[in-house]
Amino acid sequence: MRAQRGVTLLEMLIAITLVAGLSTGMLMAMRTSLLTYEKTAKKLESNRHFVRAQQILSSQISAVIPASGVCPATEGPGIPVPSFLSGSIDRLRLVSSYSIAEGARGYPQIVEYRVLAGDRGSVRLVAVERPYTGPQSMISFCTLAPASATPTAESSYVLADHLAYCRFSYHEPYDQNRFLETPWLPLWDRPVLPAGVRFEMQPVAPERGGLSALGLTIPIQVNRDPAVVYDDGY
Repeated sequence: MRAQRGVTLLEMLIAITLVAGLSTGMLMAMRTSLLTYEKTAKKLESNRHFVRAQQILSSQISAVIPASGVCPATEGPGIPVPSFLSGSIDRLRLVSSYSIAEGARGYPQIVEYRVLAGDRGSVRLVAVERPYTGPQSMISFCTLAPASATPTAESSYVLADHLAYCRFSYHEPYDQNRFLETPWLPLWDRPVLPAGVRFEMQPVAPERGGLSALGLTIPIQVNRDPAVVYDDGY
């Protein structure tokens, strides 16, 4: 009799079990790879956002314009404002030639940095931009009361989020005749520009394997005195 070739039911079950095990292992490996890729992409995106926020702060503050304006008075002429730059521990406003949306080639912007409340007791650093069209565009900032309305999404940018705290301080200009160190001040309302601005930030939870929001000190090279009239003597 001729030999009959084939497989038994037990052999078929063993083969199906092996194929199912190999398929499950391949799917688990693919899933692990996708999860690792997603985590890596999120870390890279967070690092890019952190570096970009530092570049924006450095570019805008170093490109400050020593702009002056006039606030309207109830009677008589307006009240002159020698320097528009003013700030406190949680608020800073200035005029800069660098725009977040348009870069260094855009129009000058009135930039205002605010520390707003975030989620679960944290705070966030927000930058608000408005076009600077001359001294008349500063009239809305003449009131001492802070703006109560939340900035619109079209003009506000979140530079840092989930922070335990965020504070601003301002370095007093150096005395070129004495060469002495000057202190950092929590409030700036002087007619001249400070020598630098410092952002003190600390995240609520440090990023593992990524960049965390840290302090940033930005020097200001513009030392123009608004009380001095500059004239070309040639």
